[in-house]
Amino acid sequence: MLPKNRPPTHPGEILLEEFLKPLNLSQDQFASYLGGSWTQPKISEIINKKRRVTETIALDFADAFGSSPEFWLNLQTRYDLWVALQNHQPIPRIPELKVVGF
Repeated sequence: MLPKNRPPTHPGEILLEEFLKPLNLSQDQFASYLGGSWTQPKISEIINKKRRVTETIALDFADAFGSSPEFWLNLQTRYDLWVALQNHQPIPRIPELKVVGF
């Protein structure tokens, strides 16, 4: 269930507060550890809600922290859904249709 009075915690905040800070890892150190296309600006964009956690990112984070990719994707999905709901205009439900000809 989504919180009603505040957005769910963004995965970038979880990354920073629950993983990087306790491990005493800087964003630059973490990007270097991940290697490949990872850079400090990319980590910073995730932390600052300017970049989504994608499936590929979730896999990298899961490998690095011993978590599951679903953990990261679920955080992102909950956040995205909450944001979308803020401007959503409900559509009336389709009335029940009568089945004819069976």
